[in-house]
Amino acid sequence: MISVITPLYNEELLVDELVRRIADSVSKTGEEFEIVCVDDGSTDNTLPYLIKSKEKIPQLKIISLSRNFGHQAAYTAGMVFAKGDYVALLDGDLQDPPELLPEFYKILKEEPVDLVTGRREKREEQARKKLMIRIFHGIYRKTSGFREVENEGNFCMMKKEVALAINSMQEKNRYIPGLRAFAGFRNYYFDYSRKERLAGENKMKFQHLVILALDAIFSFSKWPIKLCLYLGLTGLIVVFAAFIYTLVSKILHLAPLGWSSTMLSLYFLGAIQLTFLGVIGEYVYRIYKETQNRPHYFIKKIIE
Repeated sequence: MISVITPLYNEELLVDELVRRIADSVSKTGEEFEIVCVDDGSTDNTLPYLIKSKEKIPQLKIISLSRNFGHQAAYTAGMVFAKGDYVALLDGDLQDPPELLPEFYKILKEEPVDLVTGRREKREEQARKKLMIRIFHGIYRKTSGFREVENEGNFCMMKKEVALAINSMQEKNRYIPGLRAFAGFRNYYFDYSRKERLAGENKMKFQHLVILALDAIFSFSKWPIKLCLYLGLTGLIVVFAAFIYTLVSKILHLAPLGWSSTMLSLYFLGAIQLTFLGVIGEYVYRIYKETQNRPHYFIKKIIE
């Protein structure tokens, strides 16, 4: 059985086509399937349209969350309730084509791999968004230690044991591509072209991309805290150089240049200290969120 999980937030314009295209594609595998649509607290007609689509496609399972918990939490809810031996993740904006799912399934059946991940060879998106994503992936690749993350998103199909491994990791600030890479299962990268959104408004705004990037970097990298160490060492070198300069000036009876060097040193060290406190504060906040141990989501109802 194949489970296709897709989170939805205010996607009333795409619901009918999304569910139809997923059903048409997965049915070509000849296997039983279910479509797990997670309504992430939509405020439009997404949920009623899903219920209406279920009348035509009985394989549709609807999980309605009590409010908007976020993209990664919605995926987590879907993976918990997926019943399939193979689990696919697919965004609800149809930028990742459902028509590739039979290809993913064929690779999983024929090749000695546990996971097939879609890798975006080409993006038909706004230039600013493409630039931000490229910067994030470049930083994440160099700091996390996971080299094969360039242009990798949520779009994938995995065996059940991979989904169980991801579900077993209970951290609150979740970044599923990172958790998937950390699990270490054998991966096959499938190159494809990512399309522009067909209809509706893009839900991943600039601030959401920044938050997701911070979750990824702070969860899988020690570089933020190491950067503080390097900044602190740089400050020590600058202070030591200033001390040598002052000492030599006194010995040679050279008048100091003024207070500018002193003030610049103070500002420089102050900036380093504030940066250090900011990074430490980010880690403390994330530790606090983990110790609260609140659930990732609350389910309002499930329609099977």
